Amino acid sequence: MIQVHNFEKGMVIVMFKKLFGGKTKTKETTVIAPLTGTILSLDQVPDPVFSQKMMGDGFAIEPTEGQVVSPVAGEVVQLFHTKHAVGLKTAAGTEILIHIGLETVAMEGEGFEAHIQAGDKVEVGTPLVTFDLELVKSKAKSIITPVIITNSDDTETFEVVAQGEVQKGQTECAKVTMK
Repeated sequence: MIQVHNFEKGMVIVMFKKLFGGKTKTKETTVIAPLTGTILSLDQVPDPVFSQKMMGDGFAIEPTEGQVVSPVAGEVVQLFHTKHAVGLKTAAGTEILIHIGLETVAMEGEGFEAHIQAGDKVEVGTPLVTFDLELVKSKAKSIITPVIITNSDDTETFEVVAQGEVQKGQTECAKVTMK
């Protein structure tokens, strides 16, 4: 008969949970393309807030169509009232901002339609926002759409894995590991 002393019982229970189904929080997030278009590095974004990574690391997409889908499974934590930007958070804790175009806040929501609201749970490919691409081209500084890891300081690794053309809801664009 094996005796387990009180102070060891806690350790034994923890060990069994880890071995046999105790949930461990995943630290990794794969970011799928939220738009169809051409992936760009942040230094190609004609706005220093994004190109100098002031908001965090990430990538950008120059879209060829006006639909944004969720690049991750998670929760909508913010939908800007102008519908030009959406904030998401994954189970791993990765926080992602999708900012449709540059200087689009000045459009005050014109040409944007949201399909979600803050608090909604989303899967990869869930439609988030549709927008009039031609209207954004004519009224905004640029249609280039930054996809930013806003809590980059909490990441262990960030790597862009796509290049060239990407398909919304399908192409793996980046891999993030949280600390």
